[in-house]
Amino acid sequence: MSNALKIYSFPLSGHSHRVILFASLAGIAHEVIDLDLANGEHKKEPYLSINPAGQVPAIVDGVNSISDSNAILVYLARKYAPTFLPEDPISEAEVQKYLTLAAGEIAFGPGAARLINVFNADLDRDFAHSTAAKALAKLESALEGKNFLVGDQPSVADVAIYSYVAHAPEGDVSLDPYPNVRRHLQNIESLDGFVPFKATKVGLAA
Repeated sequence: MSNALKIYSFPLSGHSHRVILFASLAGIAHEVIDLDLANGEHKKEPYLSINPAGQVPAIVDGVNSISDSNAILVYLARKYAPTFLPEDPISEAEVQKYLTLAAGEIAFGPGAARLINVFNADLDRDFAHSTAAKALAKLESALEGKNFLVGDQPSVADVAIYSYVAHAPEGDVSLDPYPNVRRHLQNIESLDGFVPFKATKVGLAA
């Protein structure tokens, strides 16, 4: 797989998972390279030459190195799977809106709540839970009567929001009040090529 897309990852990173998930859904040949974050591999060479920010994920595609999970999704869709990124202005704007939601309220809501439980992150639990409620309420409303967020088929918008929303219970954020969100997650999980995000046992008993 020397010529395959290389995805630099960490198994418990939802940002990394969304890139791996998209590559699998889109049928892009890829190799996942897990970094040892505990020993700071992401903060050392040779990885810093790939992503100077020292964060996962990043990809190497031929001579191109790209970081930031949402930027990677857009790049991969444009290059390899254009059906996942609609070109008409209204639909593309809708996709961008959900990429912003994924980078904002989902990251700082269910994503942060999960970080507190799984990694003992020093973050504000109340803020994370209130932000999660806002994000999930937006998704619940947006998904009324719809299978996917934008149009009638999956897009990078669906991929971007999946990992941290699906694993919101790991941060003690219940999905029970959001039937449309739960149905949407099931729709993504039923797609050919779906790969699950590694679960921890933390927070899942509730």
